Amino acid sequence: MSDKKMDLAGPGIGDYAELEKILPQDYRSLLTPKETQKALFAVKNYIEANLCKELNLMMVSVPLIVDVNSGVNDLLDRDGSRTPIQFHINNDYNKNPIDAQVVQAATKWKRIALKQFDCQIGEGICTDMHAVRKDYFLDHDHSSYVDQWDWELTITEEHRNLDFLKQVVQKIWKVLKGAEIHAQELFPQLKTNKYPDLPNELTFLHAEEILDMYPDLPRKQRETAILQKYPAIFIIGVGWTLKDGYPHEMRAADYDDWVTETMSDSGKQMHGINGDILVWNPVTKRRHELTSMGIRVNAKTLRQQLEMTNQLDFLKTPYHQGIVNNELPLSIGGGIGQSRTYMSLLKKAHLGEVSVTVWPKILKDMCRKKQIFVLE
Repeated sequence: MSDKKMDLAGPGIGDYAELEKILPQDYRSLLTPKETQKALFAVKNYIEANLCKELNLMMVSVPLIVDVNSGVNDLLDRDGSRTPIQFHINNDYNKNPIDAQVVQAATKWKRIALKQFDCQIGEGICTDMHAVRKDYFLDHDHSSYVDQWDWELTITEEHRNLDFLKQVVQKIWKVLKGAEIHAQELFPQLKTNKYPDLPNELTFLHAEEILDMYPDLPRKQRETAILQKYPAIFIIGVGWTLKDGYPHEMRAADYDDWVTETMSDSGKQMHGINGDILVWNPVTKRRHELTSMGIRVNAKTLRQQLEMTNQLDFLKTPYHQGIVNNELPLSIGGGIGQSRTYMSLLKKAHLGEVSVTVWPKILKDMCRKKQIFVLE
C-alpha cells in the first residue's frame, strides 16, 4: 500500500537513473526541427478551430498572473504538494500593492470568465493558456512550463450527468483524431508501422472498475496495464477515494465533481462526472495523459468535497462564494495539454522537442546520447 501512497505524490518518474532506462534506445525523429515547428502549428490551428466548432467555443484572452485573494488559481491537488509561484507587486509605493500568483492552470478563472463574457447555455470559451508548475520532476513528459487549451462550456443542471460528459469527451476525441490525420496528410512520414496511430474509438472505464481489475497495482501501473488492452481510454471518477483507501489520482476539491453518484454500464454504483484521457505512447512505451476535464461542482457538491478534504476555509474566497450563491454558471471544462498532444501526434520521445523551456544538464546530456534533441 505504501507504493500506492507514493504514487499520489505527483506526476513524473522522479529519478534520472530510471529515466535513462525508460527513454527509447533506437530513436530517430520522423521530422526535422523545422518540419516539427511547421507540423505543430498546423496541429495547433486545426485543434483550436475544430474544438471551437465542435463545442461552440470562442477563443478568449487568459491571465498569466492572478490576485492571490481571488481564489481562482488552480492548486491542482488537494495535498499541497504543488504550490504556485507567488510574488508581491509593490504598487504605488506600497500604498496599493497586490499579492499575485503565476497561474498553474486557468481551471477556476474560466468559470468566472463564462459570466464575464456572457456565455449563454451551450456557449463557451477556449484559451491558449500558459502556466508554470515549479514542483514537477522534469522528465520526458513533464516540464515546469505548461501550455494547454483550457476550455469551458456553460451547461444546465440537466447536463450534469455521465451521458453528457461522454458526449463531450467523444467530440474532443474526434478533434484529436482529426488533428492526427491532418498532420499525416501534411507530413506523410508520420504514418509508420513502427509507431501505431491513435485508435478511432475511445474506451470509457471508471477508476473503480480499473481498481477491480488490478487491485494490487498502484495507479500508474494500473493505467499502464489497462492501456495494453485499450490504447486510448477515458478514466471516469478521478478524485473519488476508492475502496483501497486511495483516489485514483489526487484532484482538487473545488472544480471537478468527483463525488456525484453515477452508474457503470454493468449497473454498479460508481462516483464522479469527470476524468482523464490517456493513450499509449508507442515511442516511449508508456502511459501518456492528454487531457483532464469534467463537469464542475455545483453549490452542493462543492461544499461536500471541501468538507471531505478539510478545506472549508476556501468558502471565504470570491470564487467559491460565487458557486455557493449560484452567481457563477454551471459548466463543464478541461485542459488539453498542447505539448503533450504535439508529442503524441508527431511521434516524439520528449516534450523538449516541441516546446522551449528549461531542463537540467543531466537530462539534456542524456537525451543527446539517445539522439533526442531538445530545443534550447
